[in-house]
Amino acid sequence: MNKKIQLQDLGSKDYKLTWDYQEELFKKIVDIKILNRREGSAIETPNYFLFVEHPHVYTLGKSGDISNLLLSEKQLDAKKATFYKINRGGDITYHGPGQIVGYPIIDLENYFTDIHKYLRFLEEVIILTLAEYNLIGTRSEGETGVWLDVGTPFARKICAMGVRASRWVTMHGFALNVNADLGYFDNIIPCGIRGKAVTSLQVELGVEKVEEEKVKEKIVKHFSNLFEAEFINPISIDQVII
Repeated sequence: MNKKIQLQDLGSKDYKLTWDYQEELFKKIVDIKILNRREGSAIETPNYFLFVEHPHVYTLGKSGDISNLLLSEKQLDAKKATFYKINRGGDITYHGPGQIVGYPIIDLENYFTDIHKYLRFLEEVIILTLAEYNLIGTRSEGETGVWLDVGTPFARKICAMGVRASRWVTMHGFALNVNADLGYFDNIIPCGIRGKAVTSLQVELGVEKVEEEKVKEKIVKHFSNLFEAEFINPISIDQVII
């Protein structure tokens, strides 16, 4: 059982390139698991955690409704945004500059085999991170992600989540709005949920800019504590070729 996680910060990276890289790491883990079961070997499976910031992009989950994208192809081009239908759960969401995206690509058999627990832990990582900024993040029943002021007319989402898991290996993850341009959310019905707003750490704190590296450090700390994991060999964008 390997609880170590290799941390890779990809900086700003195209969505499709990063998706392909996720698939590559995902396949690497799955192939080891298949080999172990077929040959009775005991090769440890690696775990990865990617931080990335994407240029403007909208992504639609496998069960999502394309009508929740309110832009035509021409309008997408005008906003210098791209669109992808992808293989995670959930509906439509936005990624862009000023947003911290985290992709844990881990073998849950190294931790626990419970997808529901995994999603709750991801939410808890963000809830604990927000608490360090004196913000009360909560869950909204039936809606994955992290919200503020749930149960009031002012409910707003600060972190979206959508994952894929196969053979207990995960990919995709969460998107926390830190300094993001929230105007881009006006072009979709976020996560297919009407009538609820989105927000960012920057807006909630009323500051000009939140230091994103500090936020990442807090996320890593809480992820490590909850999953009883050890982050190793931090790798920067300069060391990763994708």
